[in-house]
Amino acid sequence: MNSRTSIFNAQSDVALRLHVERAVRHYFAQLQGEEPAKLYDLVLAEMEKPLLSVVLEYTRGNQTRAAEILDLNRGTLRKKLKQHGLMSD
Repeated sequence: MNSRTSIFNAQSDVALRLHVERAVRHYFAQLQGEEPAKLYDLVLAEMEKPLLSVVLEYTRGNQTRAAEILDLNRGTLRKKLKQHGLMSD
């Protein structure tokens, strides 16, 4: 990995972190006094489907490559795709 790639990755990490922070702050602002519940699971569920979808789009449906990018076992990826309705049986 060259220095340009390292800088891009660092900037991307910060940008993603900021988006997540804003989304969670927005979520709390919308609660209007209600107590949040299972927030960790909610955030993971809400981000996992679009993450998988976009990575599959990026890899043009190549599940092996998508699994490598996501650092997942291909079987785990397939299980998650099925869970989210992103893969037909």
